[in-house]
Amino acid sequence: MIYEALKRKEKKIAVIGLGYVGLPLALEFAKKFSVIGFDISAERVEMMRNGIDPSEELDAAAFKNKDIVFTANPEELKNAHFFVVSVPTPVDEHKVPNLKPLISASETVGKALKKGDYVVYESTVYPGATEEDCLPVVEKFSGLKLNRDYKAGYSPERINPGDKEHTVDKILKIVSGSDEEALDQIAKVYGEVITAGIYKAQSIKVAEAAKVIENTQRDLNISLMNELSIIFDRMGIDTRAVIDAAGTKWNFIKFYPGLVGGHCISVDPYYLTYKAKQLGYDPQVILSGRRINDGMPAFVAKRLVQKMIQKGKTPQKTKVLVMGFTFKENVADIRNTKVVDLVRELMDYSVNVHIVDPYADPNDVVHEYKLPILDKPSDNYDAVIVAVNHRDYDGFTPEYFKSIMNGAPIVMDLKGVYDQKQMEAAGIDYWRL
Repeated sequence: MIYEALKRKEKKIAVIGLGYVGLPLALEFAKKFSVIGFDISAERVEMMRNGIDPSEELDAAAFKNKDIVFTANPEELKNAHFFVVSVPTPVDEHKVPNLKPLISASETVGKALKKGDYVVYESTVYPGATEEDCLPVVEKFSGLKLNRDYKAGYSPERINPGDKEHTVDKILKIVSGSDEEALDQIAKVYGEVITAGIYKAQSIKVAEAAKVIENTQRDLNISLMNELSIIFDRMGIDTRAVIDAAGTKWNFIKFYPGLVGGHCISVDPYYLTYKAKQLGYDPQVILSGRRINDGMPAFVAKRLVQKMIQKGKTPQKTKVLVMGFTFKENVADIRNTKVVDLVRELMDYSVNVHIVDPYADPNDVVHEYKLPILDKPSDNYDAVIVAVNHRDYDGFTPEYFKSIMNGAPIVMDLKGVYDQKQMEAAGIDYWRL
């Protein structure tokens, strides 16, 4: 059995894709098993060999005393017998799933796969992708047949970037297998390192669906709050105050409005709707929620321009500071951040926009979005938008904001970080979603 051989370190685990999902998992496996960590980026591999996490989620101590070898050479994968694929699953500019990284990884695994080996996918996909899109590629390049020559499974990643409490070992793990034996063995392998427990899904498709609806549900809940915030703004009602009041009922679930970006919540629903359309069903609720969330940067930008015009400011002569650029608080990840859409919407109004962020790498932002990031704020701003709730911004006072702004200051607090009464008492036009 593969589990026993791995436990005795007669066989190795290979993790393909060492991003914010793959690296923590590979290091966790390396506490109990012999592991090969594979990534196509030689530069990233070199960083990891030196105890540096390119995603800036783990410190150097996480790499110590681990039985792991990092490589960008696919030939070394032939020494592995249990393959875990954790590569990105983005969408393209038309919101269509881009399976190229997954298909490429499947080809890489196929070339290394041997009789008796296992391959487990962790990447978020639509139900059916593992068996219908990935495994045929594995079989094409390996010449092996599922359940006769090798086993397969799907175990969705549930890592929350920036969360130091819910680390990979402390999140209940869903596992599935291509047959009962595969399910048993995969569950035992993950069970060695996941302390939160294992949930055995009925099938690979069930496990795939469970993952994709987790983020779809959250996306829809936030979209409802975003739509409510648009309605309440027209009514002159503070959305946060409404949520606090409604939250006094025991069965009211508190979600808050905001920009929904990143590579999970704002992407995964499109995988589900893509598959639904293939099957002849046109999703209504899911895509409606996506439209609302995708439209929030334009709503915020328009609202700020309206406020500035009301104060006699001409947009072309204004300067606005945007605080925070990453897709969520306290992480360095800028992929699919919705703040860039907000910045571009403001620029379309000819507003002069400055950006600061203590976590985002300025070189990455320039490379990815062609936008500069300042080391620190300037002064004489007409408005400040707090777009991301970084811990570095927690202690900012009304006096601080006024010190970097000119007359008639406006603060737009997209995350509801600051005290409304304090801001208004200091003479700041304070607005929040």
